[in-house]
Parts: sequence; C-alpha cells; structure tokens
Amino acid sequence: MGKGGKSHQEGEENMAAWLVGLNTLKIQPFKLPPLGPHDVRVRMKAVGICGSDVHFLKTLRLADFVVKEPMVIGHECAGIIEEIGSEVKNLVPGDRVALEPGIGCWRCDLCKEGRYNICPDMKFFATPPVHGSLARQVVHPADLCFKLPDNLSLEEGAMCEPLSVAVHACRRANIGPETNVLVMGAGPIGLVTLLAAHAFGAPRVVVVDVDDYRLSVANNLGADGVVKVSTNMQDIPQEVERICEMMGAVGVHAITMTVPLTPAAAREVDIIGIFRYKNTWPLCIELLRSGKIDVKPLITHRFGFSQKEVEEAFETSARGGDAIKVMFNL
Repeated sequence: MGKGGKSHQEGEENMAAWLVGLNTLKIQPFKLPPLGPHDVRVRMKAVGICGSDVHFLKTLRLADFVVKEPMVIGHECAGIIEEIGSEVKNLVPGDRVALEPGIGCWRCDLCKEGRYNICPDMKFFATPPVHGSLARQVVHPADLCFKLPDNLSLEEGAMCEPLSVAVHACRRANIGPETNVLVMGAGPIGLVTLLAAHAFGAPRVVVVDVDDYRLSVANNLGADGVVKVSTNMQDIPQEVERICEMMGAVGVHAITMTVPLTPAAAREVDIIGIFRYKNTWPLCIELLRSGKIDVKPLITHRFGFSQKEVEEAFETSARGGDAIKVMFNL
C-alpha cells in the first residue's frame, strides 16, 4: 500500500467520512495502516447506515462507548479486494466480499471459547476509538472478508451485518418449527429478525410497532400478524391483550420495565441477551444466495459519496419514517 493513504490507482488519496463533532461529518483523507501478511485492502462499494452510526452522530456516544476524537464512521459494508497480504490464500484481487466488522483478540478466554463477539478487547469498525468503513478503501483481516456468490449484489453483502444480528438472535433463542416469535419493533433489525425467524422455521412471527408504515413493510415481508401500539402508558393492558390474542398465548404484563423474578421463574421464562454476532457471515450469505431471505426490499434510499450526500443520507436515516435502510454506493 502506498504511503499517506495513497492507493495504487492513479495516486488517488483515500477519503473517508469522519465524525468530527456533534452532528458534524466531514469527508477527509484517511491514512490506511500497513498491509499485514494476513490482511487485504478492500475498495468499499456499499456501506449501510446503522442506528448506532446515527446515535454517535447525534450524541457522540452509545452506552459506554464515547467518541473522544474524530472517528471514521460506518460498519455495514462490502467491497472489492484490491490487494492481498503475502499469506492470504483464500482471496484474490477482484473478489467481491462482505466484511465482518469486529476483530477479536483471540487470546482471551472468551475468544478461545469461540465467543469472540464479547471479547473485552474487540476492535469493531466505528466503535470508539476504532475507525469505521465509510471510506474509499479499508485494510481488514482476510479471514473476516467473505466472498460473495455471483448472484448477490454488494448491497446485499453489506446487509449481511444487520442480518447477522438477527441470525445470532435466532440461534441464541433456538428458533425452530415449534417456536412462535414476537418481534417488538419494526425497524431494520426488527424486520431482518422477522425474515430470519421465518428462515429458521418459526411457524408464526408477529411484529409490533408504533408506526403504520413500518408495520406495512412487515406485512409485505410476510409477518403473520402485526399490532400497532401507542406511546400512551394507559393503553398497555389492552395492547398486551391484543398481542396475546395475535400470538395465541397468554402473557403477564407490567407497566414498568422491571422483571418479576418469582413469576418468571415459576413460568420458566428465559431471558437471553445478545451482543452483535459470531460466525454468522457464511450462513447469512447462504440464506441470501438460496433466496430463503431477501433483504433487497429493506434498502429504501441510496446515496453517493460526496459531502452533501453524506449529510443528506444521515439526515434521511435519522428521520426514520419511510427510511428503512439507507445505503451508500461508493
């Protein structure tokens, strides 16, 4: 790789979208690290905007992750291999790949157990202080770049990241032909969870949201039922009854978000958390290749990679409404 972030193509300077302050993004030069023997240099072609990207833009933090200095944004991505390290055997320049954005340390006990997604030293695209992938080019480990079959677009490759969240959730919850699924929220992750739950064999998937448009999208994607709820706390008892009727099951509701441990234990309620994903890209790619899942309808808005379009894209994503997945075509 050339010095100072220069690529091999006509001395072009590598540019990226930097989060430089509250509600402020700037396209600026991005110097790439040296190409290691097990790394590849990828020309980005498709990058999606995630809710976490918007949250960092609007608040400069997400939970305990705080943006303290300028950071390249973005982590849902796919591109084309331009250069490979000396020890890379499974990829060649010209291959189209989807990138898994998190790099575990592979030394801690969690990584050794295969639970690298919760590695305490995880280096994840666009999670402070690690730079992201909304750039012309990035350098990434080859084993986290997954070759796309010919019948999948680079946009679909970028969608493997949000789909991975859903696949990991379905695995953790042991979703199968005997499992009815309730999805609370019809945003991008809720909608890919609907698709993944059906692909895992769930006979019935019901989606709940406050927004009519999002629920109509869920309907079009094959939801077995949708329930519109309000933000009025007084409506909760009636809404829970409607959800229970739709699910064909009886539940216990409470107004506050507390967990009644004794009733939960008596009903053997399992509460399972998920954080990101692990070993999901091969399955996501196969689900997309085979047609068992179609994420294309979720991509509602597309933008190029200019200062104006980057700003407009994030405004569109933050607005919500009819914007499900906003995608950059670089």
